[in-house]
Amino acid sequence: MARKRSIVGAALCVAGLAGPAVLARAAGADGAGLGSPWVVTLGDSYISGEAGRWAGNTNTSSASVDALGATAYWDTPTGEAIAGCHRSASAEAFIGTASGANLACSGARSATDASGSSFKPGLDFYLDGAARKGQARLLQELATGHRVGMVVVSVGGNDFGFASIVQQCVTDFLLSPSWWPNYCNDDASVRAHFTAANVATQTTAIRAALANVQQAMAGAGYTTAQWTLLVQTYPSPLPPGGGIRYRQSGFTRQSTGGCGFWNADASWANTTALATINGAVRGAAATAGPNVKVLELQSALDGRRLCEGTVGRLEERGLASWRSADAVDQTEWVDQIRTVTAVFGPYQVQESIHPNHWGQLALRSCVRQAWNGGFPRGGTCTIAGPGRNAAGEPLMTLG
Repeated sequence: MARKRSIVGAALCVAGLAGPAVLARAAGADGAGLGSPWVVTLGDSYISGEAGRWAGNTNTSSASVDALGATAYWDTPTGEAIAGCHRSASAEAFIGTASGANLACSGARSATDASGSSFKPGLDFYLDGAARKGQARLLQELATGHRVGMVVVSVGGNDFGFASIVQQCVTDFLLSPSWWPNYCNDDASVRAHFTAANVATQTTAIRAALANVQQAMAGAGYTTAQWTLLVQTYPSPLPPGGGIRYRQSGFTRQSTGGCGFWNADASWANTTALATINGAVRGAAATAGPNVKVLELQSALDGRRLCEGTVGRLEERGLASWRSADAVDQTEWVDQIRTVTAVFGPYQVQESIHPNHWGQLALRSCVRQAWNGGFPRGGTCTIAGPGRNAAGEPLMTLG
C-alpha cells in the first residue's frame, strides 16, 4: 500500500472544466451593430482550448504529438494574459467564417474566483483593475465595439467539482486491488456533488451565469433578436467500462493508457455524473431567454475517446506522428490523465482528460455548423465519418 501511495503522490490535480487581452483571429469589425460578425466563446476549459497543444497521445517522444508547440496557450504576443487560462489556437472560437474571440478560461466557474493565487474569471461583471475582469464584463466591452452574432458558452463542470471527482476516481483506482476495488462513485465526497440539493444549487448558478451573458449584451445595446446564445453540453471524454481497451488488473490502465478508472466508475461517470451535469446545463438554458439554442456535444467524441477500443496511442497504431496519414481517425481525441508525481514537461497536469487538438477541431466544426452562415441553430453534433474537411478538422455533422 505504501508503494501504491507513492504512485499517487501529492494528489492528482486536473484543471477544471476549463483577460483584457483577447485571443482573436480573422478580420476585425468597426462598431456595435456594424462590420463583420463575431463569434465569442465564454466559460471553462472545455471551450478555452485546454490540451489543444497535443494531437493524440503517446508514451514516447512528446514531439510526435505536439501540434502547436511551446506557445500553444499564448493569447498575447509574449504569453498568457491570465496564467493558466490555456486559450489555445485550436479552440472552438476560431471558425473562420466569422471573426472569433476567446474569453474563456480553464478552471473557470459560473462566478469569478479571485481568492487564491490563480485568478479564474467567471461569467460575471467582476472588476479589479484593468487586468482582472469577469467574462461577462469582457463580453460587454467587446460587443460594444464589434458586431457579435453568437456567444457560445460552456459552463457548469467546475461548479459540480469535475476536477475533484476525477482526482478521487483515479486515486481510488491506484490505491485498491482488482480483487477488492474501491469505487469512487460511492465515496461521500463524490456523491455530495450529485445530491438533489446540490444539483438545484448548481443549476441556479449556471442560470445566473447565462443571465449575466444576456445582461452584458443588453448593456452593449443589443436586443435578443440581434444575437444568439449557444449553450453547449459537455462531451463524454471516457467510454463506459466495457469500452476501455486496457484491463482493470494491475496499473497498466493508468501507467500506459492514462485512464485510471475502474469499469464501474467509468460507466457511472457517463450514465450519472455527465448526465447530471448536462441535465443541469440544459435546465438552465431552457429558461435563459428567447434567443437561446443548445449544442448537444455529449456524444460528439464517441469512438475517439480516451482509452476507447476503437483508437490507440501513436505507437499502438504504428504511427510516426500526429501528421501521419489517418492519425486523426486512429488516435484519441482526449488527453491522458496525468498525476502530479508522474507528469513531466512539456505536459501539464491541467491538460488531463480534456479534448486535445483533434477533439477541439472537431468541436470547432460543430460550432461552425451551428453558426450556420449567420443563422444560428442548435442540434446534436456527432462524428460523420473518417477523414478531414477542407479546414483540416475531423468530419462532424450537426443533426
